[in-house]
Amino acid sequence: MTELAGVLSAVATPFRPEDAALNEGGLRDLVERTITGGVHGLVPCGSTGEFPALSADERRRVVEVVIDQAAGRVPVVAHTAAMTTKEAVALSQHAETAGAAAVMAVAPYYEPLSVEEIKNYFLTIASAVSIPVVIYNLPVATGVNLTPDHVVDLAQKAGNITHVKDTTGDLSQAARLIHDHGDDIKTLVGWDTLFFASLLEGAAGSIVGAANFIAPELVAIYEAIRSGQIASAKKEWDRIFPIMQFLVSGGYVPAVRAALDILGFSAGPAREPIGPLESDRYAELEALLKTNNA
Repeated sequence: MTELAGVLSAVATPFRPEDAALNEGGLRDLVERTITGGVHGLVPCGSTGEFPALSADERRRVVEVVIDQAAGRVPVVAHTAAMTTKEAVALSQHAETAGAAAVMAVAPYYEPLSVEEIKNYFLTIASAVSIPVVIYNLPVATGVNLTPDHVVDLAQKAGNITHVKDTTGDLSQAARLIHDHGDDIKTLVGWDTLFFASLLEGAAGSIVGAANFIAPELVAIYEAIRSGQIASAKKEWDRIFPIMQFLVSGGYVPAVRAALDILGFSAGPAREPIGPLESDRYAELEALLKTNNA
């Protein structure tokens, strides 16, 4: 099975500013820049990609475009979660047919679900495809935290559940997954400010939206840690940490889009009801990016 490790970009979905339609040319450009920046994988249609705002047909098309543009240079992990198991299975099977290296799914939200219902959802997805499945644990959105014991149980029941994207923001939980259960499942941390610490702990890698616009810096940190150059990695991390902190301090999707806009790679506005970054926050991010690029 495909090894998923390193810096994986939670790919933003570019929209046309005039009508918020999918901008396929912009998506191809973004994928190309990100790969050139050195990322080790691409994750389209996730939270940063605004999957709840996309139709099922748009999600399929985004996955197809990203796979086509990546052209086998890096693995593509398609996020295929849906509010029903049936739709998540259909999206997952499409992704596998289209050439995705793996699929990722977050648990359904809005309707409170039991842990057993969520487990059945993941196991059904895993049984419907032959490629690896990444469990996306995002309790702030789903209302349910899958503990390390829950995650390991799923991995033991389905041989192709191979990774978990831990976006709990809880380093102690991620550390348990990494240290106690590394033989059962590999951990990819999705909380931007834990990027450095989780890699030091031994995480396989990270899936973050920041890779849309500071991929080279993130890759440099990852490679430095891998080669034991911790002081060098820490110096680079200290330089970009204010940006990572900014992203998680509120309005993540608008912040990623604003960063792309500031750097001259506009992905258009987010789809309503998500609005643009407030003007004072935009100016703050602009100053942070200017300092980073100085």
